[in-house]
Amino acid sequence: MYFGVGRFCGPRALEVDGQRLEFHRAVIATGSRPLIPPLAGLEETGYLTNETVFSLERLPSSLIVLGGGPIGCELGQAFRRFGCEVHVVSRGERLLRREEPEASALVEAQFAREGIHLHLGWQPVRAERMGSARSLTIEREGSRQKLVAEALLVAVGRQANLEGLQCERAGVACDERGVRVNQRLQTTNPAIYAAGDVCSEHKFTHAADAMARVCLENALFFLRRRATAVVIPHCTYTDPEVAQVGLTAALAQQQGIRIDTFYETFDRVDRAYLDGETEGLAMLHVRRGSDRIVGATLVARHAGEMIGEICLALSRRLGLKILSRVIRCYPTQAEVWKRLCDQYQRTRLTPLAALLASRWLAWLRR
Repeated sequence: MYFGVGRFCGPRALEVDGQRLEFHRAVIATGSRPLIPPLAGLEETGYLTNETVFSLERLPSSLIVLGGGPIGCELGQAFRRFGCEVHVVSRGERLLRREEPEASALVEAQFAREGIHLHLGWQPVRAERMGSARSLTIEREGSRQKLVAEALLVAVGRQANLEGLQCERAGVACDERGVRVNQRLQTTNPAIYAAGDVCSEHKFTHAADAMARVCLENALFFLRRRATAVVIPHCTYTDPEVAQVGLTAALAQQQGIRIDTFYETFDRVDRAYLDGETEGLAMLHVRRGSDRIVGATLVARHAGEMIGEICLALSRRLGLKILSRVIRCYPTQAEVWKRLCDQYQRTRLTPLAALLASRWLAWLRR
C-alpha cells in the first residue's frame, strides 16, 4: 500500500509522492465526486452535496434540492420526513428521467402527498446568499421564480476523478465522461484497465465491485470477460423504491429492439394489499413474439430486494416460460412476477390453440 498523490509518468510507471512504481498491469479506480454545475453565484452562496450533507449537526428548517435524479430524490424525501420543508428543482419534466415514465409518476405522486414542492422543467439561473439563508432563482419559458431556504443541496450527477493523474503520459484516453475503455475494461493503453465510476455510466457501489472482478480476471488471468455482458441492476431508495435492470422501453426503442410489455399494479397483489402498500407497479419487457426478457422495472417498498429474480433470469437467459414455473411463497409481494408470467402465458393461447384445447376437453368428456 502506498498512500499519497499518484500520477502516471509513463506507459508502465506511476509516481507516488516522488517514488517511482513500475507495473505490468494497472487499474484506474479513482471513483467520482459530485458534479458542480457552472451556476452563477453558487460558490459564493455555499452548498451541500451528498458527501457533506451527512456532516450536518442540525436539521435545516428548509432545503432546496437542485437535481431530480436518484440522489436528489432520496435525500429530498428523507429531509422532508425529518420535518424539513423541501423544494426539488429539476431541468427535466419529470423526476428520475432515466426510469420508466410510470415509475416517475408514482414517485412524484408520493412526493406530492408528503408535501414536497416539485419544480420540474425549471432552469436554475442564479444562487445567492441572503443572510443565513440561500436563494435560487429558476426560470421557465420566460417566467422567473425565486426560492429561499436555509440550505441548498446540489445533486445533479457525478464527475470522474482524473485531475492530476496525467493519463496522457500513460497513453490513456479520457473524455468528459471519464476514462475510455473497451468491453473488457481496457483503456487505450492495453496494460491499463479501469473500473467503477471513473469509466462507467453505472455509478453504483455494486457496479464498481462487479467491474473490479472483471478487471482482475482479464488483467491477471488473461480471460476475455466482457463488462457489457454483466447484468447490473440499480435501485433508487425512495419510498417506494424504484428498481430497474436491463432496458427500459425508451432504450429498447433507441436500439431498434421491438418489445412486448407486461404490466401489473400492486393493488392486485394480495400481500401488498394487506400491507397497505398498493402504490407500486411491475413491468417486464420481452422481445416481440418471444419470452426472452430484455428489461424490468419495479416500484415497491422493497423493490431493490425483489429485482434479483429478474437479474438472475437475464444473466442466465431464462425466459418467462421458465420463470412461470417458479413457486413463490404466498402471500408475498414477489408474487407480482407470477402475475406477469401468467399474462405472458395467456398470450400463448392463440385462437388455434384454444380451438384444439376445447376439442380435446370435449373428447375427454365423452
